[in-house]
Amino acid sequence: MPSSADPSGTPGFAELFTPKLVTVLKEGYGLNELRADILAGLTVAIVALPLSMAIAIASGTSPDRGLYTAIIGGFLVSLLGGSRFQIGGPAGAFIVLVAATVAQHGIDGLILATFLSGLMLAAAGFLRFGTYIKFIPYPVTVGFTAGIAVIIFASQIKDLLGLPAGESDTGSFIEKLSAAASALPEVSPAAVFIAALTIALILAFKAFRPGWPGMLIAIAAASLLAFFTGLPVETIGTKFGGIARTLPLPALPELSASLFWAVLPNAFAFTLLGAIESLLSAVVADGMTGRRHRSNCELVAQGAANVGSALFGGICVTGTIARTATNVRAGARGPVAGMCHALFLLAFMLIAAPLASYIPLAALAGVLVLVAWNMIEKHAIAVLVRTSPGDTLVLSATFLFTIFRDLTEGIIVGFSLGTLIFMNRMAKSIRIEHHIPFVPEDQADWENGARAPYDPDLASDPGLVIYRISGAFFFGSAATVAAVLDRIAERPQTLILDFSDVPFLDSTAANTVEGALRKARASKTKIILTGTSEAIRKVLAAHGILEPEISFAPTIEEAKAGISG
Repeated sequence: MPSSADPSGTPGFAELFTPKLVTVLKEGYGLNELRADILAGLTVAIVALPLSMAIAIASGTSPDRGLYTAIIGGFLVSLLGGSRFQIGGPAGAFIVLVAATVAQHGIDGLILATFLSGLMLAAAGFLRFGTYIKFIPYPVTVGFTAGIAVIIFASQIKDLLGLPAGESDTGSFIEKLSAAASALPEVSPAAVFIAALTIALILAFKAFRPGWPGMLIAIAAASLLAFFTGLPVETIGTKFGGIARTLPLPALPELSASLFWAVLPNAFAFTLLGAIESLLSAVVADGMTGRRHRSNCELVAQGAANVGSALFGGICVTGTIARTATNVRAGARGPVAGMCHALFLLAFMLIAAPLASYIPLAALAGVLVLVAWNMIEKHAIAVLVRTSPGDTLVLSATFLFTIFRDLTEGIIVGFSLGTLIFMNRMAKSIRIEHHIPFVPEDQADWENGARAPYDPDLASDPGLVIYRISGAFFFGSAATVAAVLDRIAERPQTLILDFSDVPFLDSTAANTVEGALRKARASKTKIILTGTSEAIRKVLAAHGILEPEISFAPTIEEAKAGISG
């Protein structure tokens, strides 16, 4: 939409905030696309149904609030969002914050905090703060995700073991473990059996029938077994009396000055985590499809979704990585798939809600244990630990602060440590390679120095694309480079990435390069990296960027000679 940009080429408001649904419809949307989106939406709804209820219960609310969140929030995220494939709904990452808010301020406080968070997210999008989420280092995101996963597991111990309600429901991580340990003599063998059966069935379907809805089948099997054998396990019906069969009427949350100021810190925490989680999920979808999301438009949509969820009595909405990835793998063509997912969940609530009463809480706990396990990026942690002590320190600090303090402190401490370590690395890098400045200065055209003159043949060869990266390549610039690399629409036969003017590369940047190269390999593109120093090669190798899948050459000229030879 060139007309919406100013003369300098900066994107205009309409270009940045047009929902991807509008873009997809303008590109041409027919019956084939609709059929694919309906099937993808049904697939995601099957996954989202037990997850939405399980996350709501683990968060200290009733299961129907999880469905309200997935239906209203999920529909609005897809309708207004800046990602083609994002699926919105309740997320495991929010369990800790939501449960703490309910414990401190009750359901009314939670709904008000969700409403305020929606307003904050929308404001952040309109102020274009989404652009700056990319400045969070990769080790921080890996660390806090792993920390949240550990806390989710701790929160499920009670239902996994069938322990009586008590101190293990709330409190810190240590308090949960201590309370669970003291209650071990009261373990319910029936609950343990149901949880173990659920986990085993899900893993079996994933291994032998990955195309089947293993999670839903496992939940159904556990429910049928508990019902027909009369196992003494707690169910949704015995604890909550079932779930509602209709959506509630929209209503404004209770508002008072004292409650407003009391939940404001919670709302800010929801906003911070929601922005990070949603944009990370959109990035995952980009990596799987080669598309690019509009980060600020996505934040506005997440804001609207949280406001909508709060009006209908739901909890926090965010982009969900697992459900978004499922949507992509199911063959979705655009945001209509996410809207269909919400409609299928609504149909379940209207038609089959009474069946949910028979679901054992131990089965839902088993689902969340697997969700927590999958949230831990084991491979990424191994890579970061191998890469450098600095990344290990950032990862560990974020992980430990998230578990033993709180999520916000974990992110702040991790980001601060990452910044200090980056500054130290840059100081050393500039001292050793003083001829390469951190930010290259402007030069006149005739001041090329040792750089070779422009070769027009490089631009005229349609089978060859060359990108030169200049300056420090770190977490702050990684998203910019990723955006450029994703524009390789012509799918060249050969891609050359030149690192001659890169004095430093960190783990976030290496992860960006690995993702771009993975997509290039999928399109049968030969990749050559040139000008990489020994230090840069070491970081790249830790992220799996190795020969023979990737070729290396000292210079662009030698790389070209190797191609022609």
